[in-house]
Amino acid sequence: MTKTINPADLKPNEFYRYLIGTIGPRPIAFASTVDAQGNVNVSPFSFFNLFGYNPPTLVFAPTINRHGQKKHTLLNLEEVGEVVINIVNYAMVEQMSLASAEFERGVNEFEKAGFTAVASDKVRPPRVAESPAAYECVVKQIIPTNNQSTQDTPGAGHLVICEVVMAHVHDSIFDETGAIDPHRIDLIGRMGGDWYARAQGDALFEVARPKVGIGVDQIPASIRNSPILTGNDLGKLGSFNALPTTDEIEAFKETGVLNELFDEARYGCQYLPDLLHLRARQLLANDNVKEAWLTLLQVR
Repeated sequence: MTKTINPADLKPNEFYRYLIGTIGPRPIAFASTVDAQGNVNVSPFSFFNLFGYNPPTLVFAPTINRHGQKKHTLLNLEEVGEVVINIVNYAMVEQMSLASAEFERGVNEFEKAGFTAVASDKVRPPRVAESPAAYECVVKQIIPTNNQSTQDTPGAGHLVICEVVMAHVHDSIFDETGAIDPHRIDLIGRMGGDWYARAQGDALFEVARPKVGIGVDQIPASIRNSPILTGNDLGKLGSFNALPTTDEIEAFKETGVLNELFDEARYGCQYLPDLLHLRARQLLANDNVKEAWLTLLQVR
């Protein structure tokens, strides 16, 4: 069953809970800004992402707060169109959360949350020394997402489009090849309610870049409709460049690696396709796609 929801039937803050509960983990822009007098603000926003790299473009969206007021970050950006997007990792999540509290305008959240402000090279707002990466940006455009009459209602967003003009990345997050190591950077993401996700440990996995393979539509129906194989399994099978030949299938059978399964099906009243599909799942979990295909095609 599926619950179908029309946003128009709910209050905005009620539908908001569905949005933040299903769209995530969301990266966090810990945005440092200054007002026209040079007062510093730093605040996190999870409506944020990378939107292009030539030129390097970051986008985040401060929303009108529950009191119907523009957030201090947005007010600052309207006065000084510069921002540093500081990346948040697990080591700073509690301090970052503290900085999100509704302090009065003009209060320095760097000091309240215990962060170290470091002068930027090309923009006026300082960056957060504790962040594993920080991007100095100039604001190219601020776009209200509501119409003119409702843009100051709670929840209304203002899309801030920024161009990166300087980056600072901690040496500690690079691996031996010079690439950024996802284990070392230890990023977090925002979920619904009070929940966060940590991109570390078992949460990390790799998916090979897609190739033009045979496609799921070309998988034999007996395999494609398997109650054992998952959608992820079918995706791996469909990325394979060509089905094994009859000679390859027969040669694989002659190796004897499946004899145990054949015997179990013959004497144990087990359904052979199920046994082969279970074995193929194990092989696919180890990215041994060709052997999985050779296993599955023993029975069509």
